[in-house]
This record gives sequence, structure tokens and C-alpha cells, in this order.
Amino acid sequence: MEGLALIIGSGGLGRQIAEDLSNFENDLEVILCGRKNNFSSFWELDIEDENSLKDLKRNLTAHPADLRLVINATGRLHSEKLAPEKRLQHINKDNLLESFSINTFAPILLAKTIEEFIPKHLYFNFASISARVGSIGDNKTGGWYSYRAAKSAQNQLMKTLSIEWQRKYPKAIITLLHPGTVDTNLSKPFQKFVPSDKLFSTQKASKFLIDVINNQDQSDSGNFVAWDGSNIPW
Repeated sequence: MEGLALIIGSGGLGRQIAEDLSNFENDLEVILCGRKNNFSSFWELDIEDENSLKDLKRNLTAHPADLRLVINATGRLHSEKLAPEKRLQHINKDNLLESFSINTFAPILLAKTIEEFIPKHLYFNFASISARVGSIGDNKTGGWYSYRAAKSAQNQLMKTLSIEWQRKYPKAIITLLHPGTVDTNLSKPFQKFVPSDKLFSTQKASKFLIDVINNQDQSDSGNFVAWDGSNIPW
């Protein structure tokens, strides 16, 4: 694949994906986009900010290469105010809005921002990090209301977009990715419940996800796929 790749999200997993693509995909120019500059090629981006998305559009307009790959590696499970809810009485509106802002609204608005730069004559991949807990069919334990719902909503938006892009951009592929539990700040408070063989380093998770993306074709567009390539029920 030759052209431009954007990795959105400069946290542990996003930075690792950018590094791996830069090292192993010689024909791709890889730019990491996020809030913190920790990579050689970097565009500042706050995916939740409309003006920052406009800046991203200006950067793409000025860039000469074809856009071939966008990976959204952003997400939020907890913050100073946000924590996964264990039961109904823990839910509040502010937490729902915070979770939906980054996990649902931001990915589809990112897709809207980059749409005009999709080359119709070349293969293009748009991948976004989801989570197995966003699966309604796989929900056996309950809890984590806002995060589950936000990831489920992202899945629906991206599945719907895949149908539209199938008509407009026949060579575009959308993939919703479950990376497993990755050793990053997002999972830190919850790692004690994860078996050691199921807690992935960023290096391992990055390799898994890049392999999944590389193995998708147009007939797979809109699928919800785990790190091992298996499809996850909606």
C-alpha cells in the first residue's frame, strides 16, 4: 500500500501502531494525530473538538499523497469523573455524555472529516477501535452501562457508514476492531481481573490489529472483528 496513513490517538496503542506501520510498511507515510506529540511525524488533533477536525481537513488538503489508511485508536473508559458503572444507580447524564463523546460521536465525525479525501480508484481502509463489551449478543455480565452503550452505538454508526461507502467508494473497507485487553492506561485499573495470557502488550496488540486490517477485503467491510480475526456478534 502506497500513500498516507493517519493513526488517530497518541496513547500507548496508537503510538505503537504508528511505529509498527512506519517500520514495516515502507511505502506508507505514517502520521500520528493526537493531543501529545510523541512521534516523528505528528499532527496535533483533539478528536472531540470541531475546530481541531477542521485543522485536520486543512492538513489533508495541503498534503500531496493519497489517503490510504485511517486507524482511530482513541477511546475512554475512565477519567477523573468517569468510572464504569457497576449498577443502575451509578449512572448519571454527565458520564453518559463523556463516554459517548469520545467513543461514539468522535469516530463518526472523524469519518465525516476525512471522507472527501478517500480515493475512489484505490483501496482505502478505515478502522476504529471498539470493544467486545459493546456486543449486545455477548453481554453476559452486565454493568459498564455507558461504555457498553457508547461502543454499541459506534458499531451501529460504522456499520451504517460501511453500507453508504460501499456505494460511493467501492474500494473502501471499514473495520471495527476489538484489540483484547491491552496494557495501557485505559485498562490499568481493571487488569487484576485479566489472566496474564490475555493481557496484551501494545506491541502484541498492534501486530494483531495490523494483521486483521491487512486481511480484510471489501466483502468484510462493516464487520466487528476481534484481535484474532474472529467475528464478534452484534
